[in-house]
Amino acid sequence: MTERDTVDMWFDPLCPWAWMTSRWLLEVEKVRPLDVRFNVMSLSVLNEGRDLPEDYRTMLDNGWGPVRVCIAAAEAAGPQVLRDLYTAFGTRIHLKKYELGETLYREALTEVGLDPALADAAGSDAWDDALRASHDAGMKPVGMDVGTPVIHAPGPDGGEKVAFFGPVVTPAPKGEAAGRLWDGVLLVAGTPGFYEIKRTRDVGPIFD
Repeated sequence: MTERDTVDMWFDPLCPWAWMTSRWLLEVEKVRPLDVRFNVMSLSVLNEGRDLPEDYRTMLDNGWGPVRVCIAAAEAAGPQVLRDLYTAFGTRIHLKKYELGETLYREALTEVGLDPALADAAGSDAWDDALRASHDAGMKPVGMDVGTPVIHAPGPDGGEKVAFFGPVVTPAPKGEAAGRLWDGVLLVAGTPGFYEIKRTRDVGPIFD
């Protein structure tokens, strides 16, 4: 059997670009020997103390809820539950356009077999230390001037892990196209001294 690598992705359920990247990674799992492990970061934590437009600040104020629920769920059932819980959250937030709130949280928790009472974590700071620890574990290797998605992947020839922001892509490639993008991302991210490749986005997320 081919040895499979573990790839870690950090997400905030609010971010549509992280959602696109996560759907791509799940496609990559089918065509490359890797398993994706999901972790929580927080745009609300990342942007604390920054001068932001009022509408974005309001979004971030509301954004504490879903990441707290994710952390509480991971503590209750183990971090592996984040894989399905993120899908349950993202489907409702990005595809079904739910408002953030108790209905969304309880439905998503119930879908993955968890106690819907964990939705109460959204309004409590009891999980914030664990949230910040998860956030820092993902962000420190790439720096705090990026957002989500963040990926930690095996380095060249199985060496030290490579951490990077992105890729930002839409729609999410499928099948072998997903695998080829993965190969290319690993190639550039694993190149010593490589930092950035970018162009202006002219379309929004395509959820298909």
